[in-house]
Amino acid sequence: MNLRAVRPKTTSTVTFLVMIFLIFSALEKVTGNNDAVRFSEKVNLALRRTAHLLLVENGDSISTITPVQQLDANTFAVRIDKLFDYDNLPDLLQKSLKIHGIDQGYDVSVLHCENSTIILGYSFQDLNQKEGVPCNGRKLDGGCYVLQVSFYPELKTASATSNWWILPLGSLLAGLGFVIWKRNKKDTGSDSDSLHDYIDNKINFGSSAFDMNKLILISESKTYNLTYREAKLLHLFTSNQNKILERDFILKSVWEDEGIIVSRSVDVFVSRLRKMLTEDSKIKIAAVHGIGYRMEVTM
Repeated sequence: MNLRAVRPKTTSTVTFLVMIFLIFSALEKVTGNNDAVRFSEKVNLALRRTAHLLLVENGDSISTITPVQQLDANTFAVRIDKLFDYDNLPDLLQKSLKIHGIDQGYDVSVLHCENSTIILGYSFQDLNQKEGVPCNGRKLDGGCYVLQVSFYPELKTASATSNWWILPLGSLLAGLGFVIWKRNKKDTGSDSDSLHDYIDNKINFGSSAFDMNKLILISESKTYNLTYREAKLLHLFTSNQNKILERDFILKSVWEDEGIIVSRSVDVFVSRLRKMLTEDSKIKIAAVHGIGYRMEVTM
């Protein structure tokens, strides 16, 4: 085989693929930054509207609303120095988010200004539960509180209006790259059938299956679309089957990236997973008193 004839083609292929990678990396970065800025602006407006209406509902229409603070990419907080009615919060916040086109899942916490202790809180999924929002009906004492909303990370897609040309351009570049690769493969006599190995992301346990990448759980022929936190917790359990996991370890593994850890979240999310897996007789998430939880899986 003439190595001198093969090497230039191989080099051109590598160069071409590197160019494709750089182009799309730049486009993704620009699009991602713009989306992040727009998301922050929408959340800012939604939280300011919510804080304003909470005070208005309590007869206060003149107090100043403090600036909304962004604690990280997905966590926002606004300080409310006046007393407000917690029962009005879920509906007002949900309507405000809807008005500004925000449909991501979220968790809500009401904290004391002085020590950041969580007083009340709920998840957006509680809005659809028969028992209603946790802590509903409980009254706040007068004082300063911080309304904190943590949104679930969401996979972003390119805007169909502003970046419509990315898809056809990407298809063209990918097609050209494939043609060049096929030519090099033929010339070099490669026996490889693909550029990389196939990776199966499905985790089988009991009579159920779980796909972490797609956030999907299949249990006894039923399919469930999981939230990011539910999937992260289930992945932790499936990776440590029949092992006792301490509560602090679960909290740090699943919730620490939010910047704030809520102990009751473990119990709430474990309860949700139990309901989804209730028909799988080979799986049981057992509470270990005073320690944590253990996913018991039988063959």
